[in-house]
Amino acid sequence: MAMTSRERFLKVFRGELPDRVPVTLFIQDQGHFINQLYPEMDPWDFLNIQLKVIEISRQMGADVMVRLLFGTLEPFQWMFFGGLNVQESTDTWEVHTEEVSEGRTTVRTSTVRTPKGTLSQEFSIDRIRPGTLMYACTKKPVHGREDLEIIREYEPKMPTDFPSRVAERVRPIREALGDDGIIGIWAPHGPFNMASLLIDEQDLYALFYLDPECYADLMELSLERVRDYTRAVDAPGVDCLFIGGNVPGGFLGRKNYETYILDYERRHIQWAQARGTPAVYHNCGQIMNLVESYKQLGVAAVEPFSPPPQLGDAELDKVKALVGDAYVIIGGVDQILAIQNGTVDDVKRATEWAMEMGKPGGRFILQNADFLEYGTPIENVEAFVQTAIDHAWYETGG
Repeated sequence: MAMTSRERFLKVFRGELPDRVPVTLFIQDQGHFINQLYPEMDPWDFLNIQLKVIEISRQMGADVMVRLLFGTLEPFQWMFFGGLNVQESTDTWEVHTEEVSEGRTTVRTSTVRTPKGTLSQEFSIDRIRPGTLMYACTKKPVHGREDLEIIREYEPKMPTDFPSRVAERVRPIREALGDDGIIGIWAPHGPFNMASLLIDEQDLYALFYLDPECYADLMELSLERVRDYTRAVDAPGVDCLFIGGNVPGGFLGRKNYETYILDYERRHIQWAQARGTPAVYHNCGQIMNLVESYKQLGVAAVEPFSPPPQLGDAELDKVKALVGDAYVIIGGVDQILAIQNGTVDDVKRATEWAMEMGKPGGRFILQNADFLEYGTPIENVEAFVQTAIDHAWYETGG
Protein backbone atom coordinates (compact mmCIF):
# COMPACT_ATOMS: atom_id res chain seq x y z
CA MET A 1 0.00 0.00 0.00
CA ALA A 2 1.29 3.44 -0.93
CA MET A 3 2.14 5.80 1.88
CA THR A 4 0.38 9.09 2.43
CA SER A 5 2.36 12.16 1.44
CA ARG A 6 2.74 13.09 5.09
CA GLU A 7 4.13 9.65 5.96
CA ARG A 8 6.48 9.85 2.98
CA PHE A 9 7.99 13.21 3.99
CA LEU A 10 8.35 12.32 7.66
CA LYS A 11 10.02 9.02 6.85
CA VAL A 12 12.61 10.82 4.73
CA PHE A 13 13.31 13.33 7.51
CA ARG A 14 13.88 10.38 9.87
CA GLY A 15 16.48 9.01 7.47
CA GLU A 16 14.32 6.04 6.46
CA LEU A 17 13.45 4.82 2.98
CA PRO A 18 9.88 5.63 1.86
CA ASP A 19 7.87 3.93 -0.88
CA ARG A 20 9.04 6.62 -3.31
CA VAL A 21 10.86 9.94 -3.37
CA PRO A 22 8.56 12.77 -2.24
CA VAL A 23 7.84 15.11 -5.16
CA THR A 24 6.79 18.60 -4.19
CA LEU A 25 6.21 22.09 -5.59
CA PHE A 26 7.84 25.19 -4.10
CA ILE A 27 5.13 27.86 -4.47
CA GLN A 28 5.58 31.23 -2.78
CA ASP A 29 2.64 32.27 -0.59
CA GLN A 30 2.30 35.71 -2.13
CA GLY A 31 2.53 36.67 -5.80
CA HIS A 32 4.61 35.00 -8.52
CA PHE A 33 3.07 31.70 -9.74
CA ILE A 34 0.01 31.94 -7.48
CA ASN A 35 -0.62 35.44 -8.84
CA GLN A 36 -0.41 34.06 -12.39
CA LEU A 37 -3.11 31.47 -11.66
CA TYR A 38 -5.34 33.78 -9.62
CA PRO A 39 -4.67 37.37 -10.75
CA GLU A 40 -7.76 38.72 -8.97
CA MET A 41 -6.89 37.19 -5.61
CA ASP A 42 -6.22 39.63 -2.78
CA PRO A 43 -2.43 39.38 -2.19
CA TRP A 44 -3.04 40.00 1.52
CA ASP A 45 -5.58 37.18 1.93
CA PHE A 46 -2.93 34.76 3.06
CA LEU A 47 -5.19 31.98 4.32
CA ASN A 48 -6.96 31.79 0.96
CA ILE A 49 -3.62 31.88 -0.86
CA GLN A 50 -2.27 28.96 1.18
CA LEU A 51 -5.45 26.98 0.61
CA LYS A 52 -4.95 27.56 -3.12
CA VAL A 53 -1.33 26.37 -2.87
CA ILE A 54 -2.61 23.15 -1.31
CA GLU A 55 -5.32 22.82 -3.95
CA ILE A 56 -2.92 23.36 -6.86
CA SER A 57 -0.40 20.87 -5.51
CA ARG A 58 -3.14 18.26 -5.07
CA GLN A 59 -4.43 18.85 -8.58
CA MET A 60 -0.93 18.34 -9.96
CA GLY A 61 -0.55 15.12 -7.97
CA ALA A 62 2.37 16.45 -5.90
CA ASP A 63 3.19 15.79 -2.27
CA VAL A 64 2.26 19.06 -0.58
CA MET A 65 4.87 21.01 1.35
CA VAL A 66 3.30 24.19 2.69
CA ARG A 67 5.68 27.05 3.48
CA LEU A 68 4.09 29.58 5.82
CA LEU A 69 5.50 33.09 6.02
CA PHE A 70 3.04 35.85 5.33
CA GLY A 71 -0.01 36.64 7.40
CA THR A 72 -0.53 37.47 11.03
CA LEU A 73 3.12 37.11 12.01
CA GLU A 74 4.06 40.74 12.67
CA PRO A 75 6.51 42.06 13.72
CA PHE A 76 8.58 38.99 12.84
CA GLN A 77 7.42 39.03 9.21
CA TRP A 78 9.04 42.43 8.60
CA MET A 79 12.15 41.61 10.64
CA PHE A 80 12.47 38.51 8.40
CA PHE A 81 12.91 40.80 5.38
CA GLY A 82 15.14 43.28 7.13
CA GLY A 83 15.66 45.83 9.81
CA LEU A 84 14.34 46.54 13.27
CA ASN A 85 11.02 46.04 14.98
CA VAL A 86 9.46 49.35 13.92
CA GLN A 87 5.90 48.10 14.29
CA GLU A 88 5.92 48.81 18.03
CA SER A 89 6.77 51.80 20.21
CA THR A 90 7.53 51.94 23.93
CA ASP A 91 8.63 54.66 26.33
CA THR A 92 12.25 53.86 25.43
CA TRP A 93 11.74 52.85 21.76
CA GLU A 94 9.91 55.71 20.10
CA VAL A 95 9.23 54.94 16.44
CA HIS A 96 8.34 57.53 13.80
CA THR A 97 7.73 56.22 10.27
CA GLU A 98 7.10 58.17 7.09
CA GLU A 99 5.80 56.38 4.01
CA VAL A 100 6.29 57.70 0.48
CA SER A 101 5.08 56.00 -2.71
CA GLU A 102 6.48 56.77 -6.14
CA GLY A 103 5.64 54.67 -9.14
CA ARG A 104 5.69 51.04 -8.14
CA THR A 105 7.82 51.52 -5.01
CA THR A 106 6.79 52.41 -1.46
CA VAL A 107 9.52 53.48 0.94
CA ARG A 108 9.05 53.45 4.72
CA THR A 109 11.65 55.58 6.49
CA SER A 110 11.72 54.92 10.22
CA THR A 111 13.49 56.84 12.98
CA VAL A 112 13.77 55.22 16.41
CA ARG A 113 14.58 57.41 19.40
CA THR A 114 15.96 55.76 22.54
CA PRO A 115 17.60 57.05 25.75
CA LYS A 116 21.04 56.17 24.34
CA GLY A 117 20.70 57.38 20.78
CA THR A 118 18.73 57.34 17.56
CA LEU A 119 18.55 54.64 14.89
CA SER A 120 17.17 54.96 11.39
CA GLN A 121 16.36 52.61 8.53
CA GLU A 122 14.68 52.55 5.14
CA PHE A 123 12.41 49.69 4.10
CA SER A 124 11.18 49.37 0.51
CA ILE A 125 8.23 47.51 -0.97
CA ASP A 126 8.45 47.10 -4.73
CA ARG A 127 5.36 46.04 -6.69
CA ILE A 128 6.86 44.17 -9.62
CA ARG A 129 3.34 43.48 -10.92
CA PRO A 130 -0.13 43.73 -9.38
CA GLY A 131 -0.28 41.17 -6.59
CA THR A 132 3.47 40.42 -6.54
CA LEU A 133 5.58 42.37 -4.07
CA MET A 134 9.27 42.36 -3.16
CA TYR A 135 10.55 43.53 0.23
CA ALA A 136 13.97 44.74 1.41
CA CYS A 137 15.62 46.90 4.02
CA THR A 138 17.36 49.28 1.62
CA LYS A 139 19.19 51.36 4.25
CA LYS A 140 20.36 49.36 7.24
CA PRO A 141 20.18 50.66 10.83
CA VAL A 142 23.50 49.43 12.27
CA HIS A 143 26.76 51.30 11.73
CA GLY A 144 28.76 50.40 14.85
CA ARG A 145 28.81 48.61 18.20
CA GLU A 146 26.95 51.43 19.92
CA ASP A 147 23.95 50.69 17.69
CA LEU A 148 24.06 47.04 18.71
CA GLU A 149 23.88 48.01 22.38
CA ILE A 150 20.86 50.22 21.70
CA ILE A 151 19.05 47.37 19.95
CA ARG A 152 19.93 44.87 22.65
CA GLU A 153 18.70 47.13 25.44
CA TYR A 154 15.63 48.80 23.95
CA GLU A 155 14.16 46.94 20.97
CA PRO A 156 10.78 45.49 22.01
CA LYS A 157 10.84 41.76 22.61
CA MET A 158 8.43 39.29 21.05
CA PRO A 159 4.81 40.25 21.76
CA THR A 160 3.17 38.01 24.31
CA ASP A 161 0.33 37.14 21.93
CA PHE A 162 2.65 36.16 19.07
CA PRO A 163 2.62 32.40 19.82
CA SER A 164 -1.17 32.29 19.88
CA ARG A 165 -1.34 34.18 16.57
CA VAL A 166 1.02 31.67 14.98
CA ALA A 167 -1.12 28.82 16.28
CA GLU A 168 -4.22 30.44 14.78
CA ARG A 169 -2.36 30.76 11.48
CA VAL A 170 -1.37 27.10 11.44
CA ARG A 171 -4.68 25.55 12.57
CA PRO A 172 -6.81 25.99 9.41
CA ILE A 173 -3.89 24.96 7.20
CA ARG A 174 -3.48 21.73 9.17
CA GLU A 175 -7.22 21.03 8.89
CA ALA A 176 -7.22 21.65 5.13
CA LEU A 177 -4.04 19.67 4.46
CA GLY A 178 -4.75 16.47 6.34
CA ASP A 179 -2.33 13.71 5.34
CA ASP A 180 -1.65 15.13 1.87
CA GLY A 181 1.63 16.68 2.97
CA ILE A 182 3.44 18.61 5.67
CA ILE A 183 3.45 22.12 7.06
CA GLY A 184 6.72 24.03 7.12
CA ILE A 185 7.14 27.54 8.43
CA TRP A 186 9.85 30.10 7.73
CA ALA A 187 11.60 30.49 11.06
CA PRO A 188 14.13 33.26 11.71
CA HIS A 189 17.13 33.04 9.42
CA GLY A 190 20.49 31.80 10.52
CA PRO A 191 22.43 34.49 12.41
CA PHE A 192 24.61 35.55 9.46
CA ASN A 193 21.50 36.16 7.38
CA MET A 194 19.89 38.01 10.30
CA ALA A 195 23.04 40.13 10.69
CA SER A 196 22.87 41.07 7.00
CA LEU A 197 19.41 42.55 7.62
CA LEU A 198 20.88 45.01 10.14
CA ILE A 199 24.19 45.99 8.53
CA ASP A 200 25.25 46.53 4.93
CA GLU A 201 26.31 43.22 3.43
CA GLN A 202 29.59 44.52 2.05
CA ASP A 203 30.56 45.67 5.54
CA LEU A 204 29.45 42.37 7.02
CA TYR A 205 31.59 40.31 4.65
CA ALA A 206 34.71 42.13 5.86
CA LEU A 207 33.73 42.61 9.51
CA PHE A 208 35.08 39.31 10.86
CA TYR A 209 38.51 40.39 9.56
CA LEU A 210 38.44 44.12 10.29
CA ASP A 211 36.64 44.22 13.64
CA PRO A 212 36.30 40.75 15.18
CA GLU A 213 34.84 42.06 18.45
CA CYS A 214 32.10 43.97 16.67
CA TYR A 215 31.42 40.96 14.47
CA ALA A 216 31.09 38.65 17.48
CA ASP A 217 28.77 41.13 19.19
CA LEU A 218 26.64 41.42 16.04
CA MET A 219 26.34 37.65 15.69
CA GLU A 220 25.45 37.15 19.35
CA LEU A 221 22.76 39.81 19.03
CA SER A 222 21.47 38.14 15.88
CA LEU A 223 21.07 34.92 17.86
CA GLU A 224 19.50 36.59 20.89
CA ARG A 225 16.83 38.66 19.19
CA VAL A 226 15.19 35.72 17.39
CA ARG A 227 15.28 32.95 20.00
CA ASP A 228 11.75 33.52 21.27
CA TYR A 229 10.38 33.86 17.74
CA THR A 230 12.08 30.61 16.72
CA ARG A 231 10.50 28.71 19.59
CA ALA A 232 7.10 30.33 18.97
CA VAL A 233 6.85 29.36 15.28
CA ASP A 234 7.75 25.78 16.21
CA ALA A 235 5.26 25.48 19.07
CA PRO A 236 2.04 24.84 17.07
CA GLY A 237 3.37 21.50 15.85
CA VAL A 238 4.63 22.30 12.37
CA ASP A 239 6.52 19.55 10.56
CA CYS A 240 9.68 21.45 9.62
CA LEU A 241 11.35 24.83 10.01
CA PHE A 242 12.93 26.65 7.07
CA ILE A 243 16.06 28.62 8.03
CA GLY A 244 17.74 31.04 5.63
CA GLY A 245 21.46 30.47 5.09
CA ASN A 246 22.08 31.99 1.66
CA VAL A 247 24.01 35.14 2.64
CA PRO A 248 27.09 33.16 3.76
CA GLY A 249 27.26 31.52 0.34
CA GLY A 250 29.89 29.32 -1.20
CA PHE A 251 31.69 32.34 -2.64
CA LEU A 252 33.03 33.05 0.87
CA GLY A 253 34.93 29.78 0.77
CA ARG A 254 34.89 26.80 3.08
CA LYS A 255 37.64 28.10 5.37
CA ASN A 256 35.90 31.41 6.07
CA TYR A 257 32.56 29.68 6.61
CA GLU A 258 33.94 27.13 9.03
CA THR A 259 36.15 29.62 10.88
CA TYR A 260 33.81 32.58 11.31
CA ILE A 261 30.23 31.50 10.59
CA LEU A 262 29.51 27.81 11.11
CA ASP A 263 29.47 27.75 14.91
CA TYR A 264 26.88 30.54 15.11
CA GLU A 265 24.69 28.83 12.50
CA ARG A 266 25.00 25.51 14.35
CA ARG A 267 23.91 27.08 17.63
CA HIS A 268 20.83 28.54 15.99
CA ILE A 269 19.95 25.19 14.38
CA GLN A 270 20.41 23.37 17.69
CA TRP A 271 17.96 25.79 19.29
CA ALA A 272 15.49 25.44 16.40
CA GLN A 273 15.58 21.62 16.47
CA ALA A 274 15.59 21.26 20.26
CA ARG A 275 11.94 20.08 20.37
CA GLY A 276 12.55 17.51 17.65
CA THR A 277 11.23 19.45 14.66
CA PRO A 278 13.59 19.03 11.67
CA ALA A 279 15.12 22.20 10.24
CA VAL A 280 15.79 22.83 6.56
CA TYR A 281 18.77 25.11 5.85
CA HIS A 282 18.07 27.20 2.74
CA ASN A 283 20.92 28.34 0.49
CA CYS A 284 19.56 29.23 -2.95
CA GLY A 285 22.88 30.37 -4.44
CA GLN A 286 26.45 29.11 -4.61
CA ILE A 287 26.75 26.08 -2.39
CA MET A 288 29.29 23.51 -3.62
CA ASN A 289 32.15 24.84 -1.49
CA LEU A 290 30.01 24.33 1.63
CA VAL A 291 28.30 20.98 1.00
CA GLU A 292 30.68 19.16 3.34
CA SER A 293 30.76 22.02 5.86
CA TYR A 294 27.00 21.65 6.29
CA LYS A 295 27.59 18.19 7.76
CA GLN A 296 28.80 19.96 10.89
CA LEU A 297 25.59 21.99 11.27
CA GLY A 298 23.59 19.05 12.58
CA VAL A 299 20.70 20.17 10.40
CA ALA A 300 18.11 17.68 9.16
CA ALA A 301 17.99 18.89 5.55
CA VAL A 302 19.52 21.38 3.13
CA GLU A 303 17.89 22.98 0.09
CA PRO A 304 17.50 23.81 -2.76
CA PHE A 305 20.75 22.86 -4.52
CA SER A 306 20.10 25.19 -7.42
CA PRO A 307 21.72 23.85 -10.59
CA PRO A 308 24.12 25.67 -12.90
CA PRO A 309 24.51 27.63 -15.09
CA GLN A 310 22.10 30.38 -13.96
CA LEU A 311 20.70 29.77 -10.48
CA GLY A 312 23.60 28.27 -8.58
CA ASP A 313 26.50 25.83 -8.81
CA ALA A 314 25.02 22.63 -7.35
CA GLU A 315 25.89 19.52 -9.34
CA LEU A 316 23.48 17.02 -7.87
CA ASP A 317 25.50 13.91 -8.63
CA LYS A 318 28.53 15.35 -6.84
CA VAL A 319 26.38 16.66 -3.98
CA LYS A 320 24.90 13.21 -3.39
CA ALA A 321 28.36 11.62 -3.23
CA LEU A 322 29.70 14.26 -0.82
CA VAL A 323 26.73 14.32 1.56
CA GLY A 324 26.21 10.61 2.07
CA ASP A 325 23.69 10.18 4.89
CA ALA A 326 24.63 13.38 6.75
CA TYR A 327 21.42 15.25 5.87
CA VAL A 328 18.44 15.15 3.54
CA ILE A 329 18.94 16.79 0.14
CA ILE A 330 16.03 18.84 -1.22
CA GLY A 331 16.33 19.88 -4.87
CA GLY A 332 16.62 20.66 -7.60
CA VAL A 333 15.11 21.16 -11.14
CA ASP A 334 15.83 24.61 -12.57
CA GLN A 335 12.56 26.54 -12.29
CA ILE A 336 13.77 29.24 -14.73
CA LEU A 337 15.62 27.62 -17.62
CA ALA A 338 13.76 24.30 -17.51
CA ILE A 339 10.29 24.72 -16.00
CA GLN A 340 9.54 28.33 -16.92
CA ASN A 341 11.35 28.66 -20.25
CA GLY A 342 11.97 25.11 -21.46
CA THR A 343 9.81 22.77 -23.50
CA VAL A 344 7.91 19.87 -21.99
CA ASP A 345 10.68 17.59 -23.24
CA ASP A 346 13.30 19.82 -21.59
CA VAL A 347 11.42 19.53 -18.31
CA LYS A 348 11.14 15.76 -18.58
CA ARG A 349 14.87 15.36 -19.29
CA ALA A 350 15.90 17.63 -16.42
CA THR A 351 13.51 15.90 -14.03
CA GLU A 352 14.59 12.39 -14.99
CA TRP A 353 18.24 13.32 -14.51
CA ALA A 354 17.64 14.94 -11.12
CA MET A 355 15.67 11.93 -9.92
CA GLU A 356 18.31 9.52 -11.18
CA MET A 357 21.02 11.43 -9.28
CA GLY A 358 19.11 12.02 -6.05
CA LYS A 359 17.05 8.90 -5.57
CA PRO A 360 19.62 6.18 -4.71
CA GLY A 361 19.81 5.50 -0.98
CA GLY A 362 16.96 7.82 -0.06
CA ARG A 363 17.37 11.03 2.00
CA PHE A 364 16.12 12.96 -1.04
CA ILE A 365 13.12 15.17 -1.84
CA LEU A 366 12.61 16.43 -5.38
CA GLN A 367 11.20 19.90 -6.01
CA ASN A 368 11.65 22.84 -8.34
CA ALA A 369 14.86 24.41 -7.07
CA ASP A 370 13.24 27.64 -5.89
CA PHE A 371 9.73 29.07 -6.05
CA LEU A 372 7.84 28.91 -9.34
CA GLU A 373 8.04 32.18 -11.24
CA TYR A 374 5.27 34.19 -12.88
CA GLY A 375 4.82 33.08 -16.48
CA THR A 376 5.51 29.38 -15.90
CA PRO A 377 3.49 27.15 -18.28
CA ILE A 378 1.07 24.85 -16.46
CA GLU A 379 1.92 22.01 -18.82
CA ASN A 380 5.58 22.25 -17.76
CA VAL A 381 4.65 22.01 -14.08
CA GLU A 382 2.45 19.01 -14.83
CA ALA A 383 5.29 17.38 -16.78
CA PHE A 384 7.69 17.97 -13.89
CA VAL A 385 5.41 16.35 -11.31
CA GLN A 386 4.28 13.41 -13.46
CA THR A 387 7.78 12.61 -14.74
CA ALA A 388 9.19 12.79 -11.23
CA ILE A 389 6.55 10.46 -9.77
CA ASP A 390 6.94 8.00 -12.65
CA HIS A 391 10.63 7.62 -11.76
CA ALA A 392 10.35 8.05 -7.96
CA TRP A 393 9.41 4.55 -6.78
CA TYR A 394 11.75 2.32 -4.85
CA GLU A 395 11.62 -1.42 -5.46
CA THR A 396 11.03 -1.99 -1.77
CA GLY A 397 9.48 0.76 0.31
CA GLY A 398 10.22 1.16 3.98
